[in-house]
Amino acid sequence: CMTVAQARAAFELEVLITIGATTTRVLVGLLIASVLAIALGVAIRYYVVVEKLTLPTVTLLSPVSPIAWLPVAIFLFGIGNAPAIFMVVIALFFHMVLATINQIDGVNKNLINVARTMGATKAQTYSRVIIPAILPGLPVVLRLNLFGAWMVVLVAESTGVGYGLGQVIMLARNTFNPSLVFFTIALIGLLGFFSDWLLRQIQKRVLYWVPETSGVLRGL
Repeated sequence: CMTVAQARAAFELEVLITIGATTTRVLVGLLIASVLAIALGVAIRYYVVVEKLTLPTVTLLSPVSPIAWLPVAIFLFGIGNAPAIFMVVIALFFHMVLATINQIDGVNKNLINVARTMGATKAQTYSRVIIPAILPGLPVVLRLNLFGAWMVVLVAESTGVGYGLGQVIMLARNTFNPSLVFFTIALIGLLGFFSDWLLRQIQKRVLYWVPETSGVLRGL
């Protein structure tokens, strides 16, 4: 027979495992989607052929709801981590591709003209002008899509794709346990807030040359 202390320890362990599973799916999905989307976004603007072959498809699939991909995820990967991660990737990928293209199109044309005047090749212009110019805007894209990743992974888990916080919410709903629902909602909010804070700290360390702009307009 388990003691109260053992039961509490087992409960805390289950909570940590559940939180870790959901957080891992979010971060892995966000990482895969960001790497693929940024690479494809740069390739679309670098190669005309890639743009003609892929951009219409990306634009066509971008408005599709992630929930519509759920049967595809289950058909391809079954039950477990893979379909939930796939759902996160597919929900973020198309939007991040378009955001990357928009970032590239927004690069100051004077910088590109100066690079061309100095004899820079197309590859040098991208590697030394365009990509460094879009770096400060990419963390904003990541942070905005991070919240989308949390929403998608919860939908994927709640429909039985895998265990996690989404499953906890569904269990609380089925057992008419409002306290567990609000506890899970608060926990998800804290995890989202902490993950966003973590991304901002990474942004400050990696993009150390970008000036801090928060709070500049508060005194106006």
